[in-house]
Amino acid sequence: MGDLLGVAVLGAGHMGADHIRRLAQVVSGARVVAVADPDAERAENAAAGLTGVTVHTDPTAALDTPGVEAVLVASPGPAHEEALLACFARGLPVLCEKPMVPDSTGALRVAEAEAALGRRLAQIGFMRRYDAGYRRLKTLLDDGSLGRPLMLHCTHRNVSSPAGFTSAMLIDSSVSHEIDAARWLLGQELTAVTVLRPGPSPGAPGGLVDPQFVLFETEREALVDVEVFVNCGFGYQVRCEAVCERGSARIGDEHTMVVTAGGSAAQEVAQDYLVRFADAYDREVQAWVDATRRGQVTGPDVWDGYAASVVAEAGVRALRTGRRTAVELAPRPGSRQPGTAR
Repeated sequence: MGDLLGVAVLGAGHMGADHIRRLAQVVSGARVVAVADPDAERAENAAAGLTGVTVHTDPTAALDTPGVEAVLVASPGPAHEEALLACFARGLPVLCEKPMVPDSTGALRVAEAEAALGRRLAQIGFMRRYDAGYRRLKTLLDDGSLGRPLMLHCTHRNVSSPAGFTSAMLIDSSVSHEIDAARWLLGQELTAVTVLRPGPSPGAPGGLVDPQFVLFETEREALVDVEVFVNCGFGYQVRCEAVCERGSARIGDEHTMVVTAGGSAAQEVAQDYLVRFADAYDREVQAWVDATRRGQVTGPDVWDGYAASVVAEAGVRALRTGRRTAVELAPRPGSRQPGTAR
């Protein structure tokens, strides 16, 4: 490879444009070579001001652009399977935003395709693993000083949901982050899910079941609960508390500024995920670039992406039926045994 890793970015929406900015202005060791988006004007705007970047409406053309050595996929979830398989066919390392593939059948096809290559190419974008607070909590749980984790209490709140957001998306889009974080923090697979439905908030669009209370069971009898509230109206908040045999630890309160004036104190609340997790995204993409330049692939893998899709599907079924729903994972590709959370 040259001095700078040549990256094609697929998708120039909110997330893709932020990654293009990040690769151009924040991350070292990489440059954007190609941008693809079905909306040509959006792609042009995202690449504006960058030199040596070609813009495409066809993702395949972006992958085949001279100088492309790696790919960052930030297109909508339904386009991910085709993009990942195209990267595999070209031997291109790829960082794919979550969900890896929204449906578990397609996610398993991706895992099987990578296994057939005999080498790893994909990292999946569960960026909470790169957040400083989550990393401290992971270290604490792994060292065992608090004993066995018994429960995780999680909060996931958004100011408002975008147009077209559905009740199922509270689980398969929003809570998918908690699904991966719980698997990673606990080192356990999630085995069952139950979804409880309080009365909907007046701030929720008509027909949207918001908030929801999602309860996961794990293979070693820990419990994980998630309050997801995507029209809370006041800010973007993500918190996680681990309750263990000999103590507890909570993260998510420190990302704030407190302003004291006029005899009162006001605490700043982030308004979206790109603000709350800006450092995590920076660390994630920098780690991916560094590993790729070394010829390595690290971070969450395709099995993590597949497992998250399976658990999310079980969660959506639980939401619709009102019943506890078991999670059933296929054997891990290349193995006769189910995979495990790492």
